[in-house]
Amino acid sequence: MTSPKRQKLRLSGGTELSFVTAGDAAKPALLLLHGFPSSARTFDGIIPGLARIVHVIAPDLPGYGQSEPLAKPTFEALGGAIQQLLDHLQIGQRFIYLHDWGAPVGVHIAMQAPERVAGLIIQNANEHRTGFGPLWHDTFEFWRNPTPETEKKATSHLTFEFTREQYTGGLPDEVAARIKGEPWVEDWRVMNLPGRMETQRALIADYGNHVARFDAVADYLRQNQPPALMLWGRHDPYFDIAETLSWMQDLPRMEAHVFDGSHFLLETHAEAALALMLDFIGKQTMR
Repeated sequence: MTSPKRQKLRLSGGTELSFVTAGDAAKPALLLLHGFPSSARTFDGIIPGLARIVHVIAPDLPGYGQSEPLAKPTFEALGGAIQQLLDHLQIGQRFIYLHDWGAPVGVHIAMQAPERVAGLIIQNANEHRTGFGPLWHDTFEFWRNPTPETEKKATSHLTFEFTREQYTGGLPDEVAARIKGEPWVEDWRVMNLPGRMETQRALIADYGNHVARFDAVADYLRQNQPPALMLWGRHDPYFDIAETLSWMQDLPRMEAHVFDGSHFLLETHAEAALALMLDFIGKQTMR
């Protein structure tokens, strides 16, 4: 087994993509896609364990972590950047971990080549309208009526306080106490680097375009029925727990687990999540 290794790839557009790999490249591949506002650091607690059975690829999405922002950030463009990485590493069959902002990226990749999807791991990832709670009201209004005023309201959460809320929001105190350090401090530092806030605003706007493709995503899931494992933090204040049922309706054979966690589930439940992932991947690779 190889130790986690940080690498960089110069994309065709000239920007640099940073990513972590671990494990034997001859083993099945697992693409780990993080959410807002984090980076591949999200997976630090599970990468060494996963690397025992898979080839782990954990990129910092463009504009996050150590990856440079794209000139025109959209989720499709982010998906294209990660596809370049997979092509560079000559990855065929792959498991894909979907979390938050990583979901539209991973779904884009999956829908481009359904035959290469060995399985999906779904963690607080929204691909149905049922996932939107009341906190999305201003964003919906911005999508319906994009003006400077509605954009200001829809992006008003781009603050240090909200960045921290991504980790602690909705969590019982005793569960929040399991979070090691203050990972939101580094996230906020990165968000204030050149071009990063522009990336955030662009993706908030573009997410409406992804929502418009939800029906196509549902068709992909229902027609292809990829093997799937769900790991869900029930206290997520941004993605309603009703979203879990929508995933289960599209993927009726999916194995689903709901935890006493929140949006960043791995900050508090890494060990339990890792055990389930190892079991799921092991079952699929034994077939």
